[in-house]
Amino acid sequence: MNKIKVLLIEDDKSISNFITATMDREGYKIMHALNGREGLSLSTSFCPNVILLDLGLPDMDGLEVLQKLRSWSDVPVIIISARTKEQEKVSALDLGADDYITKPFGTGELMARIRTSLRHSHAQTPGHVYKALDLEIDFEKRLIRLRGEEVHLTQIEYQLLTLLAENSGRVLTYSYIMNAIWGPYMDNNNQILRVNMANIRRKLEQNPAQPQYVFTEIGVGYRMRENENVGTV
Repeated sequence: MNKIKVLLIEDDKSISNFITATMDREGYKIMHALNGREGLSLSTSFCPNVILLDLGLPDMDGLEVLQKLRSWSDVPVIIISARTKEQEKVSALDLGADDYITKPFGTGELMARIRTSLRHSHAQTPGHVYKALDLEIDFEKRLIRLRGEEVHLTQIEYQLLTLLAENSGRVLTYSYIMNAIWGPYMDNNNQILRVNMANIRRKLEQNPAQPQYVFTEIGVGYRMRENENVGTV
């Protein structure tokens, strides 16, 4: 069985040593780049399955590296950064990052984020069934069941829920969702999005204040519980 290949673009030696040791221990094949240009070069020659990208690189900003990567590749990219401002996370996710981890982080969190990104990159398109806990969404039949009972959503609510389900485990920013559902002509006021998400939660969640399916990433966007069917036959 071929090893999963991880490309790390990080100039901090202590962090790169920690991640390299973790990847080796988990049986992954890892390649390390110290700056953005080297990372971009290795992304074509090494053909990684996932990229771990720092934003504070010595030769160019990590967001610029991400932009260049996304111009030709859809390989999962996980940002690993000490930047904690919400706008930094929003910018990275809007530019196509699959996830964002704030330093410092532990081995368990890193491996979980990598597994989620890899599963999402191999996920099937609609035609499959989303399943998590007591919720099932049959994309082909356009059918939603909760604890075996059919759930009735409005057209907009259905579009929102299936967009999140198709990207389960990933954070989708407010602007990404607004653009996908209402188009680029919508203004930046996300009140209509919040109202629809509140309605969805009332229909799905036993306790909307402690959701099990759709989670809010404060100031950034929404994330849906990971699909239990992904990766199964």
